[in-house]
Amino acid sequence: MDLSVVRRRLEERESSLSPYACRVVRSRGRDRPEEPSPLRTDFQRDRDRILHTNAFRRLKHKTQVFIAPTGDHYVTRLTHTLEVAQIARTIARALNLNEDLVEAIALGHDLGHTPFGHLGEALLDQLCPGGFQHNLQSLRIVELLEKNGQGLNLTWEVRRGIVAHSKPQGDFLSQPVAEDLTLEAQVVRIADAVAYVNHDIGDAIRAGVLTEEELPQQAREVLGARHSQRIDTLVSDIVASSWAATGQPASSASQRPAITMSARVGQALLTLREFLFQRVYLPASQGKEGEAARAVLELLYSHLSAHPEALPPEYLSRGEGAPRAVADYLSGMTDQFAVRLAERLRPGIAAVLQ
Repeated sequence: MDLSVVRRRLEERESSLSPYACRVVRSRGRDRPEEPSPLRTDFQRDRDRILHTNAFRRLKHKTQVFIAPTGDHYVTRLTHTLEVAQIARTIARALNLNEDLVEAIALGHDLGHTPFGHLGEALLDQLCPGGFQHNLQSLRIVELLEKNGQGLNLTWEVRRGIVAHSKPQGDFLSQPVAEDLTLEAQVVRIADAVAYVNHDIGDAIRAGVLTEEELPQQAREVLGARHSQRIDTLVSDIVASSWAATGQPASSASQRPAITMSARVGQALLTLREFLFQRVYLPASQGKEGEAARAVLELLYSHLSAHPEALPPEYLSRGEGAPRAVADYLSGMTDQFAVRLAERLRPGIAAVLQ
């Protein structure tokens, strides 16, 4: 039996998607042509490749915000990724966009995040020649580092969505959208913010850093006072404000629709986001755990830069030089691995993190 009938059936189902959706049969394809899977579309295959990477597995032991938390219920980089995928798929399904593409981008968007969360990224950005950005590192992982240096050979649309998910501090909602960015990539970009703003509030309350009552009143009035209310309000508003993406009713407008929010709800989200920067993200990097994490990464960076022979051989085999190899190795570490390695070099340096 020719099982490729399964893939063709899946591809045909995409014909019922929005006219603005990214259909797999119109993909720009892979850098290296491959025989198609008989049972999966290319976007489904990309999702599965990401899911089975070492980089994806390591996310379970990477900090989201709070370093070395004492409880079992704090968000990790892995649970954040799963929440983004769930929220993004809900939005994509409501707007009749390509859920498979959305899921692949969402699962891969944070593969390049450092140990110790935003503190780790900021420190590597200072230490590494040329700086460091986790979205560019995520792209580097899927294009080069995984699969023993071969990369995953993902489709162009998934790679573009991964590298484009990052957002600067401030009003990212008013920024113009790149013409080559699919609506599915835009969904993941906005779902990322919905996810982390809400689960970071939950972690901050769990850690005793703030209470629900301390959240900005305007944001509470618009979005709701509870986690579930906020997410429901935000997701519903995104769907309603982006309804043109469904193609229904058909529009004669020449401008492609975008994934967006209403001014009122969008401002409430930005208010909460800025509040978290001031009350949670910055303080979390300045406590004793933050100081210890910074000392760990500085020690490891200094030691590995001075002794590149201590790097696993595969990191040097690409011939890009020791600084690049050190950045790849350090950024790929979990919090626990970084602590163990630093403790071997200087016992006691990370005692507060153990």
